[in-house]
Amino acid sequence: MQLAALLALVCVVVGVVTEFALRDFLVGQLDGRLAAASDRGFRGAPRAPWNYGDKPPPDPLRALGQGEGTLAVQVHNGTVRAAVLNPTSGPLGTPVAGLSAEQQRILLALPPDGRRRSVDLGGHLGDYRVVATYSPSGDFAVIGLPLSGVTETLWQLGFIFGGVALGGILVAGFAGAVTIRRTMAPLDRLAATASRVSELPLDRGEVALSERVPEVDTDPRTEVGKVGSALNRMLGHIAEALAVRHASESRVRQFVADASHELRTPLAAIRGYAELTRRSGEQVPPDVAFAMSRVESESARMTTLVEDLLLLARLDSGRPVVHEPVDLSRLVADAVADSHVAGPEHKWLLEAPGEPITVLGDSGQLHQILLNLLGNARTHTPAGTTVATTLSAADGWVTLSVVDDGPGIPPEILPEVFERFARGDTSRSRAAGSTGLGLAIVAAVVAAHSGRVMVASRPGRTEFVAHFPELRQT
Repeated sequence: MQLAALLALVCVVVGVVTEFALRDFLVGQLDGRLAAASDRGFRGAPRAPWNYGDKPPPDPLRALGQGEGTLAVQVHNGTVRAAVLNPTSGPLGTPVAGLSAEQQRILLALPPDGRRRSVDLGGHLGDYRVVATYSPSGDFAVIGLPLSGVTETLWQLGFIFGGVALGGILVAGFAGAVTIRRTMAPLDRLAATASRVSELPLDRGEVALSERVPEVDTDPRTEVGKVGSALNRMLGHIAEALAVRHASESRVRQFVADASHELRTPLAAIRGYAELTRRSGEQVPPDVAFAMSRVESESARMTTLVEDLLLLARLDSGRPVVHEPVDLSRLVADAVADSHVAGPEHKWLLEAPGEPITVLGDSGQLHQILLNLLGNARTHTPAGTTVATTLSAADGWVTLSVVDDGPGIPPEILPEVFERFARGDTSRSRAAGSTGLGLAIVAAVVAAHSGRVMVASRPGRTEFVAHFPELRQT
């Protein structure tokens, strides 16, 4: 489009310049013919004032060689003689035709300075090139030639040039569009490759980055080929980096899983011996009893941390989730009841439909979501806080909402609340018993069940909302 517009502009400029130049040339030729017609009209005329009585001077139109359409005006002794030689619009066989009074007025108003000028006589005569002067006999005289030939030539040239220019613009536009499309095709393929790469999930897991620029677009002898070759090298480096990252993550994940699994046995032994000491009938010193109670408490907390790490490691490894029908309504009711027992200082509310709501998934992991969301509300809000749990189903989705009217989550922590070991308490105090993995487990389990979880928080209202696909009963 821009190329066609540029060509059209160039053609217009060339056409206008050509028309003006040709008009000046044709008018110059007409001026030469006008001078010759004036010389022929007054050739042989007396060089002194006419003194043959009332007999008029010779008629310039009667001179040999005057062309068709030649105009002449003479004023002799106050008598005006004006005519046009054999005008094309006049009756056939008529050698001359008169001029109207308005046309005579226009011609008689010309200054007799011998300058050639163009006048519009109107009617069937149109534009004329005329010269006004005094004849050799001393009479006022005007000789003129029509500009119709010049005008017709200019119009004919304009139509021809316009047609040729229009055809040239169309041909050039079509050829330019085809050429540009062929030239841009490699860039389109590069853009398509980059677009496909941008849609790949590169942030986690194993990524098979097999997208490459076609070999036809990697010719180093062309600019596009250089870009394509560089893009392929970059994609190769990215693929290698992603493979190294995945291998490192896999090793770390395997280490966490192995370590968590191995720690479960000694932690169970430590906790068991601590409980055995507490339940023993033998009296122990108070300081020993206190120490053993702390060992039992910390071993229980560490067991919870190990279990959380092991669950995250299993979810990260992509281990398939057990998919079976789960009555989520019962799980929610049980979790709220457990939270009421664990946190009697809070006010617990439950809103759920009368009929069961069923989802497909792992009941243990879904129960873990509820325990973590309710435990998070209990741990991070003061006594007297109201925690409302709502369960509903609509449009094939199950919505689980946990809302509390506590102080809210700090804005700087909110974007990272589902990250592992994220804490609202920058002092990293463990007085509340939080491991920083609860909400990370919630996000991982929800994702493993093809759902999504969101959070919104402000002072006086914090809401966690999880969505799951509903299992329709048939």
